[in-house]
Amino acid sequence: MGDVRELGERIVSNVGKVIIGKQEEVQLSVIALLCKGHVLIEDVPGVGKTMLAKSLARSIGCTFRRIQFTPDMLPSDITGVSVYNQKTQEFEFRSGPVMTQILLTDEINRATPKTQSALLECMEERQVTVDGTTHRMPDPFLVLATQNPIEYEGTFPLPEAQLDRFLMKIRLGYPTQQEEMAILNSQQLSHPIDELAPVVEVAELLEAQVAIRQLYVDDLVKEYIVSLVAATRSHPDVYLGASPRGSLALYRGAQVRAALEGRDYAIPDDVKALAKPMLAHRLIVSPSARIKNVDANAIIDELLGSVPVPGARVRASRR
Repeated sequence: MGDVRELGERIVSNVGKVIIGKQEEVQLSVIALLCKGHVLIEDVPGVGKTMLAKSLARSIGCTFRRIQFTPDMLPSDITGVSVYNQKTQEFEFRSGPVMTQILLTDEINRATPKTQSALLECMEERQVTVDGTTHRMPDPFLVLATQNPIEYEGTFPLPEAQLDRFLMKIRLGYPTQQEEMAILNSQQLSHPIDELAPVVEVAELLEAQVAIRQLYVDDLVKEYIVSLVAATRSHPDVYLGASPRGSLALYRGAQVRAALEGRDYAIPDDVKALAKPMLAHRLIVSPSARIKNVDANAIIDELLGSVPVPGARVRASRR
């Protein structure tokens, strides 16, 4: 797994030239990319959500498209449309912006539920069906969606079916004063993304995605993943727990994180490190818990402390 680790380090280092001080968040995005998953970025404007998507695309030489979601957008504006050609007397499919390798859907919650649902098939089945004809998505395919947690006027909350299709949800947050000074210095003459060059070939990435699937995960680690996800379904403060898709996300994520750490096996610490970004957005907190200001991240923290790690033994204290 040394090749996968070296590949991940190249991408993280290259993106770090643009996204300063957010190595952990960049690494999570790389984990999602290697897992063939999608990322929801929820944060305030101006912290680098769009730049993160562009930097990832340039670092691996992938095609990149950006969709600005608005309330008047239609599903055909995303997926594409069939147009009648009078010369050939046949319908021709004109693909929409979704036909790309890295897709940034900016402010996804500003579109209507009908338009949001146009991405469901793309994200899960990796295909688009227009007028009864199915078109395959390019490989690799990654959706980076953003939404603003502050402004809710004129927005439509993402349904659970949409949220569950995102492998993880991350927040970039504000930089520190030193990091913000570094941002000012890096953009004095030009933006660093203008000089960003690919460091990974698409073929290398596809090979890494296949190689990671062979990484060993012990049955005890699998048991821990299933127990952790099952605990979200029985927690008294949770109205709806994580689905089996959440278990699969943790399983794939643990494989990738282990590979990026240089190991050829996953450990429970890999699961713990990814539990919050991969599970919290899948939980629906009960109304009574929300009144008490209990959020999904706090519930995950509680479960990580209470769900035992299989195979672990408690040592008796010596007096």
